[in-house]
Amino acid sequence: MGNRFQVKDRFADGAQYIDGQLRSGTSGQSHTIVNPATGEEVLTYELASTADVDEAVAAAKRAFPAWSAATPGERSDALHRLAAVLAEQAEDFAYAESLQCGKPIKLSTEFDVPGTIDNTAFFAGAARHLQGQAAAEYSGDHTSYVRREAIGVVGSIAPWNYPLQMAAWKILPAIAAGNTIVLKPAELTPLTSLMFAQAAKDAGLPDGVVNIVTGAGRDAGEHLVGHPDVVMTSFTGSTAVGKRVAEIATATVKRLHLELGGKAPFLVFDDADLEAAAHGAVAASLINTGQDCTAATRAYVQRPLHDAFVARVAELMGTVRLGDPFDPATDLGPLVSHAQRDRVAGFVERARGYATVVTGGEVPGGELAEGAYYRPTLVSGAAQDSEVVQSEIFGPVLVVLPFDTDDEGIELANDTPYGLAASAWSRDVYRAGRATREIKAGCVWVNDHIPIISEMPHGGYKASGFGKDMSAYSFEEYTQVKHVMYDNTAVAAKDWHRTIFGDRI
Repeated sequence: MGNRFQVKDRFADGAQYIDGQLRSGTSGQSHTIVNPATGEEVLTYELASTADVDEAVAAAKRAFPAWSAATPGERSDALHRLAAVLAEQAEDFAYAESLQCGKPIKLSTEFDVPGTIDNTAFFAGAARHLQGQAAAEYSGDHTSYVRREAIGVVGSIAPWNYPLQMAAWKILPAIAAGNTIVLKPAELTPLTSLMFAQAAKDAGLPDGVVNIVTGAGRDAGEHLVGHPDVVMTSFTGSTAVGKRVAEIATATVKRLHLELGGKAPFLVFDDADLEAAAHGAVAASLINTGQDCTAATRAYVQRPLHDAFVARVAELMGTVRLGDPFDPATDLGPLVSHAQRDRVAGFVERARGYATVVTGGEVPGGELAEGAYYRPTLVSGAAQDSEVVQSEIFGPVLVVLPFDTDDEGIELANDTPYGLAASAWSRDVYRAGRATREIKAGCVWVNDHIPIISEMPHGGYKASGFGKDMSAYSFEEYTQVKHVMYDNTAVAAKDWHRTIFGDRI
């Protein structure tokens, strides 16, 4: 990793980034970021108060007129410069992401950081292509066209599982469209969000366009969502917290974008390539130690393949290497905290009463004992209505259930409150096509599970929320659509006026 920067030196001035400057929070309460692989302190910082949130919103409000008046080309150029700065600092971003999250360094360097750079480059281009309906004389007597305008100050809340990517998903479409933003990252993992804001300044973005407040959800988060000068809220996190965010946002009639929980089905038909499905299931269930809202969590396997699938997945899970996140050979790092590890373990322990833990289901000892590690876990024999099938576990746990008919498989895949992502595995194009049509999820992969690309939208159905991240569709969230209509007749007394007063001319 080369010369790693010292976190305590880098953030000596605090973990708030307001109006172009790092500063300390003023809540009087501190929080300690812990390396989940070792339990060691990374940084202790002061949390943001509601007054800090007010200052950040005020800074964003001041910056809005000039930034929203910049041309699309000017905003595009700024984002192209930001992509270049991120690329120059890629090693630091990968190090900080793995340090605060416990991600294997190969995931940070090959997925999180390059994905964020690509997303930045995409929005640099998208900033110049705000689409609308063609100008035309739709009424015959008027010319109509559509304007897309920035909406104002956006107040967003990002989760701890992908701190860098989620910060980018919130910030980039907002500022590409001409808005300014105040982002609240999770208290556990604020480092790369703060670094992203600093990189934006290095790229020449004006102070106040991007602001970061790191505080408690019930204090800083709720105050940000309810702030009268915040016109839109974008939240990624659990469905339960999303409901609270919606309550606060709707009370002040804010635009709302929610990306919430998931319980992705992994539907394997009996004509699927068993080896491909097994490898795909292990990768898709264990990415980011299972702390991914689109991770494969429920594998439904048609009965002729079920037993072989369980055996092969268990075999492959046994080859996964747990270890130091900074060892390039490590496959699986710790969960984000010991509390999250214990929560995951609780689900598995309760499942032992009604299902079979085929492999895993334990905390490793030895050198890993101090970290928040949990072995890759495969569960079979659970009922469809059981907790381990219906609830979001957010850990390295895959549950496998059999099905008989195609109708049953699709019905089971849809049988949770969530609808964020899913996959279907089959060699039959018609079978796969039916699954893509009938599974109620915002993304359905065929013979793969997990890949995302900047050009395509990400967002869910049902209790997984609404609205889209990434892609040009995200501008639907972050712009106002205005219809402008010009009269072309220069006639004072128009024929339609007779419907209100007078007679036909």
